[in-house]
Amino acid sequence: MTIRVLIADDQAMVRSGLRHILDAQPGITVVGEAADGAEAVALGRELRPDVCLVDIRMPRLDGLEVTRALAGPQVRDPLRVVIVTTFDHDEYVYGALRAGAAGFLLKDAGPALLAEAVRAAAAGDALISPSVTVRLLRDLAAARAPAARPAPAVPLSGREIEVARTIARGRTNREIAAELVISLSTVKTHVAAIQAKLGVRNRVEIAAWAWESRLVGGAGA
Repeated sequence: MTIRVLIADDQAMVRSGLRHILDAQPGITVVGEAADGAEAVALGRELRPDVCLVDIRMPRLDGLEVTRALAGPQVRDPLRVVIVTTFDHDEYVYGALRAGAAGFLLKDAGPALLAEAVRAAAAGDALISPSVTVRLLRDLAAARAPAARPAPAVPLSGREIEVARTIARGRTNREIAAELVISLSTVKTHVAAIQAKLGVRNRVEIAAWAWESRLVGGAGA
């Protein structure tokens, strides 16, 4: 099944470059381009792409507003938004992830990682580009109070905490299954239970909660 992608960036050369890379990938096609945030929201709602690649800083509406409009908590049928930016240590980017973005990617990540990011987001595997996303969450969590988020009403089980830790380190479901010696279906069950208990919508938010709750730490995490 072909993954349909919308590109939103205010620089024509960037949009052209991303389109060229993605259209050359098997199973991926670019169905639209937006030059500003308002156009991105309009095209997203009209075209209903599988993945929206959204720049963080655009005119009219910025990436945070676009993310909230297309993937925020109040959106009944949210789209998958991946933030693509030159800024990798920005509270603004973190806000976009918290607003519902499915991942985070640097513009200089390269064609292979870009394609991987699109495929991962389309498959619902939110923590793409782990080396970047994990570092971002770690550094931003370090600057926040340990009690930045309230404890869940229903506490996580010991196994669910283990799964949350591995998600925060950027592991995929298959990697978690291998690391914890459990089946893939069991991992998916735990992830769904964690999301329900935390009241979050994707793996990025699970990772953010884990970092803010100090479940993970250390430079090598």
